[in-house]
Amino acid sequence: MASGRIIFLNGTSSSGKSSIARELLDILDDGVFFHMAVDDFNAMRSKRELGAEELDAALRRTRMGFHRSIAAMAEAGNDIVVDHVLSEPWRLLDCLTLLRPEDVLFVGVHCPLDELARRELARGDRPPGLAAHQYDLVHGHGDYDLECDTSAASPRECAQQIKEFLPHRPSPTAFTRLRRHHLTDDREPLTA
Repeated sequence: MASGRIIFLNGTSSSGKSSIARELLDILDDGVFFHMAVDDFNAMRSKRELGAEELDAALRRTRMGFHRSIAAMAEAGNDIVVDHVLSEPWRLLDCLTLLRPEDVLFVGVHCPLDELARRELARGDRPPGLAAHQYDLVHGHGDYDLECDTSAASPRECAQQIKEFLPHRPSPTAFTRLRRHHLTDDREPLTA
């Protein structure tokens, strides 16, 4: 059985990843795609109050489980649209370790800080400043197969760009290059 394709959307909170993912599910017509969002995994957790240390441990386990769920779905032949925030270096390393790099189309979802702040305020369901905190962290690895700017293009236009690019994924992919850089040489790996 062939592994499924993974369209991996990475960007800050409120950058437009979920909107792009919904549009992709609507326009992709060459397979059956599933949208897997880290926020959905966080929402599955019980609602009892946790202390800071316990919450950090639970969030780390949640994200590790999310990464493994992506890998399992793709390994079973499912095509996936991933909606994630790689704001801690270990998250990228974990994904690089678990996912077949040749199956991943790595998409950077960008949006200027002032627009992120406006969206965050309008949403009202995110702590103020969350996107600004994540801004330099999520794209710190510096390598994508494709990038889009949701302040310059609608979610539908970004999805269309991704759809048109999907059959022409580069070789090696960004995940392949990042894996070589971070996992198979003598450089210091990303940590934390």
